[in-house]
Amino acid sequence: MMGISSLKKLVTDSMAIDMGTANTIIAVKGRDIVLDEPSVLAVNELTGETVAFGQEAFDMRGREGRDVTVLAPLSGGVVADFERTKKMLAHFVKKSKSGGSQMSLQAVMSMLGEVTHVEQRALMNAAEDAHIGKVYMMEEGLAAAFGAGVSAQDKRASAVIDIGAGTTNIAIVAKGTIVHSRSERIGSDEINLALANHLRKHRGLQVGEETTENIKMHFATAYLPEEIDKAYTVRGRDVQTGSPSAVEITVGEIYPVVEGIVRRVAQVVADTLTELRPEVAADIYDRGIILTGGGALLDGVDQYLRNFVNLSVIVSDEPRYATVRGLLKMFDEPELLEKVSRTELHVLQNAEISYEA
Repeated sequence: MMGISSLKKLVTDSMAIDMGTANTIIAVKGRDIVLDEPSVLAVNELTGETVAFGQEAFDMRGREGRDVTVLAPLSGGVVADFERTKKMLAHFVKKSKSGGSQMSLQAVMSMLGEVTHVEQRALMNAAEDAHIGKVYMMEEGLAAAFGAGVSAQDKRASAVIDIGAGTTNIAIVAKGTIVHSRSERIGSDEINLALANHLRKHRGLQVGEETTENIKMHFATAYLPEEIDKAYTVRGRDVQTGSPSAVEITVGEIYPVVEGIVRRVAQVVADTLTELRPEVAADIYDRGIILTGGGALLDGVDQYLRNFVNLSVIVSDEPRYATVRGLLKMFDEPELLEKVSRTELHVLQNAEISYEA
């Protein structure tokens, strides 16, 4: 075993890691956000070699070489492929370090509130294999709340809804702890899938993920738009002939597709609000709801939720970064970090993981 003094020479950074289904975001104490890349890697199917990570791999998606496949090793916010998650995280951690060090002293990672011990252990092992000395796990909803400005000293309850790519996480926070939470594996990726299905079934056009993401980001709305005839040309592959093709769609055509997914998210929120204790419900009535996560950027989602639950709804500043910034704050409050972390080693060490790729 190395002595503490020897170990300190290797230390460069304390890292906050928000490893999501769509993106991995890493922030470092004193440097803020240092990495924000898609949670994907590209693999050569013949050799098994990983040829690209993150943004470089993402840019290949849909246009890969014939022997290359782009894979997402996380699904619904949890590890679906342990070995590839481990490789991807090690690459991202190495890229995020400021010096030539081989180890980070500590990292705090986000996790879903309802994650199993086995899933949590898989994330911890991946972090340990990335040469991080000590790993803390913290519930995503609590981190998002702190990152959105909720104070750990505030005794009154706040409601934070984090809409990610693969999950929607609802956390009711008071006095620096979660008093009620719910995670559902539905997120903004569902909109992409619904758009692709609509175009294939009703317009005879097969499109890739890049196309559906562009439609969602620049054309989709969660509320009925005034200009329902506003048109957008979508290019792809004709389902019947297989030839390159294009169709023109309108805002009015895709609105019901998007609204169907947003309604499911809103219903989860509404159902969760009925489960609160009276005093907590009173606080939320006064304060409303804070939206975080990439899904909060969907045009009009705050307005839709406001009408659906009849409460005030605001989008936090830079909602995609709320969770990682909440994690980063923990390094300034070590006592709070010890209190809120979910690093239950006695349980996790007994959680068996399948290391099959």
